[in-house]
Amino acid sequence: MTAAPKAPKKEKEKRQTPEERLEAMRYNHMMYGPTEGELKLAPKKIDYGISYIKHPKFQSLLTAFKRGAEFKFDVTATGKVYTIATDGSHITVNGKVLFYSRMLNRYENNLLLNKATAIQNATSDPLVHLVFAVLRSFPELAGYQVNYLNKKFWNGSEVLDTGQVEEDANLLIGSFKHNNTLEKPRR
Repeated sequence: MTAAPKAPKKEKEKRQTPEERLEAMRYNHMMYGPTEGELKLAPKKIDYGISYIKHPKFQSLLTAFKRGAEFKFDVTATGKVYTIATDGSHITVNGKVLFYSRMLNRYENNLLLNKATAIQNATSDPLVHLVFAVLRSFPELAGYQVNYLNKKFWNGSEVLDTGQVEEDANLLIGSFKHNNTLEKPRR
């Protein structure tokens, strides 16, 4: 008996690598747009202010702000150093007032946002996080309307822009209780 000749091997189809698939999808999207079956990517939700809320230096800053004391610390991001300080009535960033408080009554102050400084620093991530951390740290200000979208601050549905700055340079956020009053004991 003679040995049966071996059948020629079938060549395997070359499969697409993940990199080639991504490149092909990128090209198809560029030329034809997404197909009906493809889901649109959900925008990444950023929780503004969370990086500051529990940080001890930020907690000390807010405690000093509520008590009318002084405190200062530095934040470094993308090669820049930002000095964040309070003198008890103002929260400043590199010497420019971002937030300040005005007395409402014996126990409460109004918190105001300086629009010019906020607009000027709207592209700086550490300062955007600082704005929302300050707003989130006051439980009395739970209903504030300030948002951040597309590198701009929004007050409700209106964008904070330089046109509004000349008319009213400050945005009243709300009132909060301060700790700088001393209670006198009754006699």
